[in-house]
Amino acid sequence: MDDQYRTIEKPTEEVLFKDKGSKFYGYAFPIQSEDDAKIYVEELKKLHNSARHHCYAWQLGYHKDKIQYRVNDDGEPSNTAGAPIHGQILSFGLTDVFIVVVRYFGGVKLGVGGLINAYRTTAQMALEQASIIEKTIDVHFRLLFEYKHMNEVMRVIKEKNLNILDQKMHLSCEIIIGIRQSKAEDLKAAFAPLYEVKLKDVDN
Repeated sequence: MDDQYRTIEKPTEEVLFKDKGSKFYGYAFPIQSEDDAKIYVEELKKLHNSARHHCYAWQLGYHKDKIQYRVNDDGEPSNTAGAPIHGQILSFGLTDVFIVVVRYFGGVKLGVGGLINAYRTTAQMALEQASIIEKTIDVHFRLLFEYKHMNEVMRVIKEKNLNILDQKMHLSCEIIIGIRQSKAEDLKAAFAPLYEVKLKDVDN
């Protein structure tokens, strides 16, 4: 199971592409939701309030059946801005990323081919500035057990190098742990011999 994905570590520095007097400013941001994208584009509209076009594309998700994306030409001819920008997200093999290209019209029309090239190139330049990282897709479990089993539980947590996300230690104990998705079955097997320790999906 593929439980890794590529994204960018942090927002990129502004890049600039020029063609026949038009200026194209490019930005790339890591995002966790569509709301994140909305916040960034609103900030850029304030920064570039005299620009004619704020075109963008974003993609979220990791598995083919759960990938979401959106493109926006923002007044440019259909498929000349958002689609070329999204094409660069795909070309770099990224997800959880948002790219905005802001255009100031220079007085000379670029034509369909010129626009596609300008938006694609600006998006590419923005991603070339980015620090690209690999992340793992993690799943979370809830461990429920009596305090007397603490040493056994902590031994498995240490052996499996599990991430403790939250814990409540009373007469009965609860620990929320995280592990990369591909190792989930191995984790269940590790706790199986501890009959009095309950391992549950966090959603349950």
